[in-house]
Amino acid sequence: MIRSIAAVFVALLLAVPALAQSAPADVPRTALVIHGGAGVIERSRLTPADEAAVRADLDAALDAGQAVLQRGGPALDAVVAAVKVLEDSPWFNAGRGAVFTADATHELDAALMEGHTGRAGAVTGVRTVRHPVLLARAVMEHTPHVFLAADGAERFADTRPELERVPNDWFSTPRRRAQLEAQQSGTVGAVALDAQGHIAAATSTGGMSNKRWGRIGDAPVIGAGTYADRGCGVSTTGWGEFYLRTVAAHAICARVALRGDPIAAAADEVINRLIPALGGDGGAIALDAQGTITMPFNTAGMHRGWIHPDGRRGTAVFATD
Repeated sequence: MIRSIAAVFVALLLAVPALAQSAPADVPRTALVIHGGAGVIERSRLTPADEAAVRADLDAALDAGQAVLQRGGPALDAVVAAVKVLEDSPWFNAGRGAVFTADATHELDAALMEGHTGRAGAVTGVRTVRHPVLLARAVMEHTPHVFLAADGAERFADTRPELERVPNDWFSTPRRRAQLEAQQSGTVGAVALDAQGHIAAATSTGGMSNKRWGRIGDAPVIGAGTYADRGCGVSTTGWGEFYLRTVAAHAICARVALRGDPIAAAADEVINRLIPALGGDGGAIALDAQGTITMPFNTAGMHRGWIHPDGRRGTAVFATD
């Protein structure tokens, strides 16, 4: 009996190192959140087939960004990868699905920011670059500037052979042509937290439908539609003039950094109180250094998708989702 007990005890001692060795190592916490614009997005206006197509493209964008994060890549690469997918989708007001200007052309804007370095790049009024988010990144990495506009941005794009160029009508879709007379906004964006604890945000848009006079909204403006620091990242969508006036993306992160507000409370105060009080509407996606995700909006819907640090994942379109 004693020998049997001793044998079991020895066996357990020998098994401990093996159990410890086989236990999974701590997996770094990463997170990703994307949006495809807020606005008049109602079930009555979207067929089941169209809704499925929208969700499929949101999932494809999540897959692209998550693939970067899972291999230990930087948050900047993840948000660029996600936004590129959304820029190629005809369902969102960015890239391929950009709305028309009053002149029946397309003018594209994009911006991105890396939180832990403070680096940023932005472009506005772009007409022939397939992925404006890549041009914004090139401005950040290959010029001493942050923001390039219109013809200047195009001339800079001429110096970057890695950027794919397309004719302006490549961005046209029948759906957007039918909406030319309607006021539509549907910016896309992504915010990511990588395994190193770094945050990045990116935003891309075709701007406001029927826009004139070289109008520029909030999406390409660092601090208004796009912002990231060490503890917070934000991409917004909505009526850009109000996001410009409130410096909305920075206002959210400032509340987190300076007042210690939880990310959800900070975003809710800016998106659902400050902006509506001025007459604006829209939404935002945001996350903090712990990977906490928030997606406030005050419209009928907002295309959105998320992957939490624990792996929980989803997409949504309507306010009731």
